[in-house]
Amino acid sequence: MNSLLANRYGRLLIWSPRLPSTHDIVSQNFCELTVGAVCVADVQYKGRGQSKNESPIGCLLFSFTVQMEDGRVVPLLQYVVSLAMTEAVKHVCDKNGLPHLDVKIKWPNDLYLNGIGLNIDNEKPSTCLNAVLRELTSVTCQLRKEDIVAAFFNQFEILFDLFQRFETLEDLYYKMWLHSGQRVVIQEKSEDQMVENVVTIQGLTSSGYLLAVGEDDQMYELHPDGNSFDFFKGLVSKKLS
Repeated sequence: MNSLLANRYGRLLIWSPRLPSTHDIVSQNFCELTVGAVCVADVQYKGRGQSKNESPIGCLLFSFTVQMEDGRVVPLLQYVVSLAMTEAVKHVCDKNGLPHLDVKIKWPNDLYLNGIGLNIDNEKPSTCLNAVLRELTSVTCQLRKEDIVAAFFNQFEILFDLFQRFETLEDLYYKMWLHSGQRVVIQEKSEDQMVENVVTIQGLTSSGYLLAVGEDDQMYELHPDGNSFDFFKGLVSKKLS
C-alpha cells in the first residue's frame, strides 16, 4: 500500500494463499465490489488460462474490477493490461537500481523475456524475472509480487485514463510487442482446396485482431481459432476490403 499511488485501482485488496480462481471471486461478487477492487492469490487451482492445472508458486495471480462505458472496446483492454505490466516491471527495476529487463508482449496478452514466457519468482516451467536478475547483477534485491502489483495499478490507472480509443496507446504498445514484421503462414480455402499464403503482420485492426498484408498487398484480419496453444499455429484469416 505504501507503493500504491493509484487513486482508484488496487485500494480494496482481497488476498488468499490459495483459491480456485481469482476471476471467479471477482466475477461472483462483482456487484458488491468497488471499481478497482483486486483479488490476489499465491496459488490458484482452477484458473482460466490455457492450462487449468494448479499454478506454480511465484506467479503473480490477480483479477480486478473495471467499469467501461463502451462495450465495443472491451477486447482492447487486454492490451492495456499487458502494456501496464511491462511498464510496471520497468518502473520497479528502475526504482531499485536493477538492470533493465526487456519484457515484451506476445499477442494477445502473454509476457516474454528473451523469447520465453515468464513469471516473477519461479524458474519452472520456463524462467522468471528474479532468475534473470541473478544472472545480470550481484545485487541481492529481488522483485516482490507486492511491488509489481502496486506498480501495475499505478501504470494501469494512467494508461486506462488515456484509453478512450486504443489509438492513443498504439505506438507504445507496438514498441513493447514482438510481432511487427513477423511473417506467418495462413490457410485459405480456394476452389475446395486449402491454400497456404505467407502474410506479414502490420499491427492491430480496430477490433483488436492482427492486421497482416499478403505478398499481393491483400489485407487480412487474423483471429485465433481457439484450438491451438500457440496462436500463430492456429490463425483464421479474414480478407479486408
